[in-house]
Amino acid sequence: MTEITVPTLGESVTEATVGEWQVSEGDAVKKDDILVELETDKVSVEVRAEEDGVLSKIVAQEGDTVEIGATLAELGAGGGASASKASDDKPAKKSEDKSDAKSGGSGGGDLIDAKVPVMGESVAEGQVGQWLVQPGEAVEQDQALLEIETDKVAVEVPAPAAGVLEEQLVAEGDTVTPDQVIGKIRAGASASSAPKSEDAPKAAASSSSSGGDAKAMPSANRVATENNLDLSKVEGTGKDGRVTKGDALKAVQSGGTASAPAAEKSSKPRDTGPREERVKMTRLRQTIARRLKDAQNSAAMLTTYNEADMSAIMSLRKEIQDDFVAKHGVKLGFMSFFVKACVAALKDVPAVNAEIDGTDIIYKNYYDMGVAVGTDRGLVVPVVRDADDLSLAGVEKSIMDLGKRARDGKLGIDDMQGASFTISNGGVYGSLLSSPILNAPQSGILGMHKIQERPVAINGEVKIRPMMYLALSYDHRIVDGKEAVTFLVRVKESLENPQRLLLDI
Repeated sequence: MTEITVPTLGESVTEATVGEWQVSEGDAVKKDDILVELETDKVSVEVRAEEDGVLSKIVAQEGDTVEIGATLAELGAGGGASASKASDDKPAKKSEDKSDAKSGGSGGGDLIDAKVPVMGESVAEGQVGQWLVQPGEAVEQDQALLEIETDKVAVEVPAPAAGVLEEQLVAEGDTVTPDQVIGKIRAGASASSAPKSEDAPKAAASSSSSGGDAKAMPSANRVATENNLDLSKVEGTGKDGRVTKGDALKAVQSGGTASAPAAEKSSKPRDTGPREERVKMTRLRQTIARRLKDAQNSAAMLTTYNEADMSAIMSLRKEIQDDFVAKHGVKLGFMSFFVKACVAALKDVPAVNAEIDGTDIIYKNYYDMGVAVGTDRGLVVPVVRDADDLSLAGVEKSIMDLGKRARDGKLGIDDMQGASFTISNGGVYGSLLSSPILNAPQSGILGMHKIQERPVAINGEVKIRPMMYLALSYDHRIVDGKEAVTFLVRVKESLENPQRLLLDI
């Protein structure tokens, strides 16, 4: 007997709500068959069978709240006629998904399944982008077939073998899950020998069958009943727009009103004019919009400002740049100084490095710095881990690597999770002053800006100095004004006197 348990559901997720069971007690299942779906306040996760057998007992019922590692069901040994019947009766998984290859006809070698890769921890689904290869076209092994967008990263689906794309099983805009078959490749075939599909791209059955009104999870219904909440006005973030327990609780905390995105979603789109173009927002852009608005709605956000004279750092960089590059193979930029200055300030003012969790404050004894990077897909925030243990060269190398992978769309989920503080550099685009928005659940974000020569008073004399405005946005629920100002002054002092960083003072 094998226990089916609740898998790890992502960072900071400790429980989930059981959705609808796809099989019943006594049904035979095959390995990787979908058994049940779990809903959290962040993601929807499918639980699959780890081996062939018979579902002997369902322990957790639909609507139950379960913790990580809890037993959902028991799977016993079995097969034979029972397994055959289950295979015929339940539509949980297509038969072609059971194997990675099928024997092909005279047009070439075997048919190879192209599948959705694992898209990162806690990422249970993505949206199909534009196909880069059409049926009948030849492909090389590892050539990108299409791109799948999640709410965090864009993932390319590579060709598993060289040959010809024979069939597309999903269309642009479809929602897909890890390990789902999205196309068929005739291994070893040439473009001339491959049959052309007249109706490609063909939508997958799992995508075309979805529709109808958004459904609320049982746990969300219970929250709505207890708090007299109208779920029709709540935006669902679960699969297919379902309202989760987290959505319902968030609506209760905000007074039971519909969020702005929900109102926009329910309203009828306006007609576009002759010189207008309507383009669907990418999942990444939708997530950026939602999270930034959530940060404004939940945090008591306030911004304080200061300015720093960048003369010392600019002189130091000019003096040692050649030697630095020769030794470390990377240029000494401004960002490494800001990272180290923020680490020093966070050690002095730990509240800015903390977060609120319910009625508790979690103080973080590590310094993982998020560095905002603009890409053509939108803003992403990769993380420089343990920045306090890195040298200036180590920080520069880490930032260079993360920035390159961000622009190439090759960042993984782990690269963007867990930052304790964020630095955003609007100065690279010419911004002179701005108020950055918090990257929840963090309590602070520093905004860098353009370095501009300005007249300043120094020892009673007017001097022209390269100055930069600094902006610290913070959550006033946890960070007091005195602490915020102290933090920003500490950053200013480290930048104007970089030797303080070297001497740890």
